[in-house]
Amino acid sequence: MTAASPHAVPHPDPQRAVAHLTPGNWDTAVRLLLRKALSEFSHERLLVPVELGGGRYAVTGGGEGGEGVEYRFTARLMALDHWQIDADSITRHRGGAELPLDAFAFFTEFRGALGLSDEILPVYLEEISSTLASTAYKLAKKPVTAAELAGGDFQAIETGMTEGHPCFVANNGRLGFGIHEYLAYAPETAAPVRLLWVAAHRDHTTFTCSADTDYDTLLRAELGRAALDRFDSVLRGQGLDPADYLLVPVHPWQWWNKLAVTFSAEVAQRRIVLLGEGEDEYLAQQSIRTFFNTSDPGKHYVKTALSVLNMGFMRGLSAAYMEATPAINDWLAELVAKDPVLRATGLEIIRERAAVGYRHPGYEAATDRYSPYRKMLAALWRESPVPRLEEGQRLATMASLLHTDTDGGSLAAALIERSGLTPEAWLGRYLDAYLTPLLHSFYAYDLAYMPHGENVILVLEDDAVARAVFKDIAEEIVVMDPGVELPPEVERIRAETPEDMRLLAILTDVFDCFLRHLGAILADRGVLTEDAFWRTVAEAVIRYRESVPELAERFERYDIFAEEFALSCLNRLQLRDNRQMVDLADPSGALQLVGSLKNPIAPYAPGRA
Repeated sequence: MTAASPHAVPHPDPQRAVAHLTPGNWDTAVRLLLRKALSEFSHERLLVPVELGGGRYAVTGGGEGGEGVEYRFTARLMALDHWQIDADSITRHRGGAELPLDAFAFFTEFRGALGLSDEILPVYLEEISSTLASTAYKLAKKPVTAAELAGGDFQAIETGMTEGHPCFVANNGRLGFGIHEYLAYAPETAAPVRLLWVAAHRDHTTFTCSADTDYDTLLRAELGRAALDRFDSVLRGQGLDPADYLLVPVHPWQWWNKLAVTFSAEVAQRRIVLLGEGEDEYLAQQSIRTFFNTSDPGKHYVKTALSVLNMGFMRGLSAAYMEATPAINDWLAELVAKDPVLRATGLEIIRERAAVGYRHPGYEAATDRYSPYRKMLAALWRESPVPRLEEGQRLATMASLLHTDTDGGSLAAALIERSGLTPEAWLGRYLDAYLTPLLHSFYAYDLAYMPHGENVILVLEDDAVARAVFKDIAEEIVVMDPGVELPPEVERIRAETPEDMRLLAILTDVFDCFLRHLGAILADRGVLTEDAFWRTVAEAVIRYRESVPELAERFERYDIFAEEFALSCLNRLQLRDNRQMVDLADPSGALQLVGSLKNPIAPYAPGRA
């Protein structure tokens, strides 16, 4: 592919492009998606299963299209109201007759219970269809067992996973990709990508960077002298002065589908000039718009604007938002470096060291600051964790701990077995590396992350977790206390949060949205009982608490061992508005809270166990 190609990516044979869409793959994909839908919608109390006896349950449709429809399944109700459902047990019935499983039918039959409006439903169904097609593609790949994947390298694990976010049902929407673009840019296809580069006029473009780099140093390291000279020649060949421009990496899809069309005036007037491809090859990561450099893994990740709709948001990048990114990362890196507790955990932050963004004057004048039209041309460079690895260490995205293969094999279980440690010992090391930094950031600084599986990289040593690497910092971290002093350039991360909702940063984001799933997988595979799992979590919390007696008052104020906590529902956000789930001006105000969950570590509180 070159910049002069007549298409965004080479068009494959149209028949081969859909070779994965077979009746068998589709039926399996539908069954797996319905298992997740029944589980997560029941967890969020959108559906209320009725016990039939013998571990069998049923949910019944209602309203237009759903009258008399019943789905039956075998399930085990676990901690945190987690429904562990046997996918093969799911059946659909109406009037005494068994009907074939149909994903579209499921969402129309339960549209009332799910709160799907006439406006949202068809778009949501398109996201469901795309998610199913992605699953079908993964099912068509050569099978790799979880045990085999557990021994793989960083990118083999990244591209070999079969599931996205564990809570969201429609988690691989990627609306905007054609099939040829899916094959070229989805992480599971593992297709190498070369980024396009444009020159953006300095009058409308802002570049910011961390204190330990600068524009010229960064670009020389990332592109090399030959590519820089080639790009200069393109500008000079059009009678333009390279000194008037800043270079911006662009996702190829974004060039072909947005910049060349939506920014056509900028291109015509040479405020944006296409320069061509860079020389390095990249792989798309699970986050879809972030790329890992496979030509030189020590170079930075590149995160690009990508105007596709995926999991509740248009995945653009705001030029204005990017300006403060390096300063926020520098602030957090300094905080981590100075804090002895965080240092002792081995926590690392891979900083977003530079950001660049173009402000289109026409769209800026016509829209508010949250508009996707302001998020079409921006990028950032994030450090790679590879250079920091020590001998015998390797990397794996934390999301992989929830990976199961087509036979039900668990990657987390395989790592535990390979390590030679007891399950409790393995889990304890993982929690010390992952959970302890989150606890300390919260209790010492009122600082919260968005620590889901894709935002955390694990450093493995002898197949056990040695330390954790946190990423996606500037867009995700938040300081919740209005009284905490912050540098002016970092003030953006402050979000005043009601007292009674602050601890949800741990109880929801960590316990309910990640550990709930990991505990269920390990229990289901007979690796570790539920009680043992949550007792081990409690022990990790107690170890941390006893190490910081100076924070005793904070533990009293925010009791992580409370008997219950509010159930915050993610799918309800997407079902309500799948174009922008959260009001970015008031993220806590957008939460969908429905009742409460029993805290699984409450029985193990000091003095209570």
